[in-house]
Amino acid sequence: MIEAEVHLSLHNFLRSQTGFPAWHHHLTMARLVARALRVGRSALIQVGAVCGYQGRYRTSFVASALMWRSGVVIVAPEAIQQRLLKIEIPRLQQWLQVNKPIRTGDAWVGDGFEGILLTSPEAWLKAQFAGSNAFPPDIPTIIDGVDDLEDWVRKSLTITLAPQDWEELILASPENAEIIRNARIDLASKILQHPTNPYECYLISDKESEILQRLYSVLNITSLPDNWKNFYSLFQHISPSPPLLWTTINHVHGSFSLHCAPVELGTYLAPIWTRQPVVLIGSAIEPETEAPLFRDRIGLGDVTCLKFAADNQTEAIQLYVPYNVPLPNTPEFQAAFIHQVRTLVCLSATAPGLTVILVGDVPLKAQIGTILASEFGSRVQVEKTCLDENGILVTGWEFWREHHSVLPSPQLMVIATLPLPSLENPLVAGRVAHYKRSHQDWFRLYLLPTAVNELQRAIAPARESQAVVALLDSRVVNRSYGAQILTALSPLARINYLDPNLFNASEDNS
Repeated sequence: MIEAEVHLSLHNFLRSQTGFPAWHHHLTMARLVARALRVGRSALIQVGAVCGYQGRYRTSFVASALMWRSGVVIVAPEAIQQRLLKIEIPRLQQWLQVNKPIRTGDAWVGDGFEGILLTSPEAWLKAQFAGSNAFPPDIPTIIDGVDDLEDWVRKSLTITLAPQDWEELILASPENAEIIRNARIDLASKILQHPTNPYECYLISDKESEILQRLYSVLNITSLPDNWKNFYSLFQHISPSPPLLWTTINHVHGSFSLHCAPVELGTYLAPIWTRQPVVLIGSAIEPETEAPLFRDRIGLGDVTCLKFAADNQTEAIQLYVPYNVPLPNTPEFQAAFIHQVRTLVCLSATAPGLTVILVGDVPLKAQIGTILASEFGSRVQVEKTCLDENGILVTGWEFWREHHSVLPSPQLMVIATLPLPSLENPLVAGRVAHYKRSHQDWFRLYLLPTAVNELQRAIAPARESQAVVALLDSRVVNRSYGAQILTALSPLARINYLDPNLFNASEDNS
């Protein structure tokens, strides 16, 4: 069987590679992927935050895909595709002596192709939702990086009406030109009155929605441009739940765009999983091996689930969680946070390596950057990748997520607050409203899992260097869900106070 062949070949390959990054689960993962290919049973694999960050697991599924006798689709973002094409696939092809053809593209190569096709999540999802034959059914598919799957899907399903779409609508329906212009003017007058917010987007109000509904009632649907047809199709689709409808504003030009996306993704995704066996690979999707919340959100039924445990010896962090920091939503938090940051930076000043300060609050992030720069000069950079050897990076969550792979592992990471999605973000508020309408626990089902996943992925680079991580959000010790967060962040050594020798000890251990 292919499982045995892959196990033996990969085992010999790993033994032959001097200095190859160690991971205890290469063979187990390779066998599971090979089995999924052979029996056609889908699987969900969580490789762990550190392994997901380092990408070591990719050797395992590439070996199985190369040794599989038929064609395989690998769905991965462009950066991962390049890693596979330039490093993983050539290295294994040479060792395995496999001449399997490798292609990249937005559609299956054709009948008789028995190689590997690498494609982007955007192209694969677009074809699946369109019902096209770009990717014929029954072709085994490996999706890498499914921690971001829901973002990919929501982006793929979002319909946007830009300013130019209104002109196209007038050209397509000239008999209603006056009505269309008046509706646009009416919408603009209301939308442009929204108070500014840091997220630069706004949920559509009931009155604004009524304008769109009235416009829909007078238009000839069959003659609408495709974008308008798609928009109104989703706009009118209120079962199983109303869509998320929002606007973004260009204040410079005084224009707006409309966006519509489904809240529940499982309804759209469930049919896709039945078309072909799929191996979904993520880092730290959910604390439970079966990932019930994630599978429910994406409509994934009964599949083989596997979650690899972290290495307690090499991935443990030193986690500092003080008891006496005020809660983030109190006026006293900012001053206490700044004091803690200055203390930590000063204590670690003699230890070599990068310091990362993660601040989700935009004004506080700028203030911390200014205060530290006044004391530590050019060592301090706010969301920049060009840093000194002992640099201090002040960053938000999104910048860190996108750029930590090109930065050295930190020796100190300071986290201001838990990355709970902010209810001040209109899109978050819209999704929370959906859970409330369904009488579901929106905090346990949405906010908390999102925060835990973001936290695990953000801390992964610090595990590589077994750094000190300071989590200054006292909700971790004062709220019932704090225990769940600490469990998800293990392995760790808990620190309740700051020892002046803490960073010296860390330096000695390294």
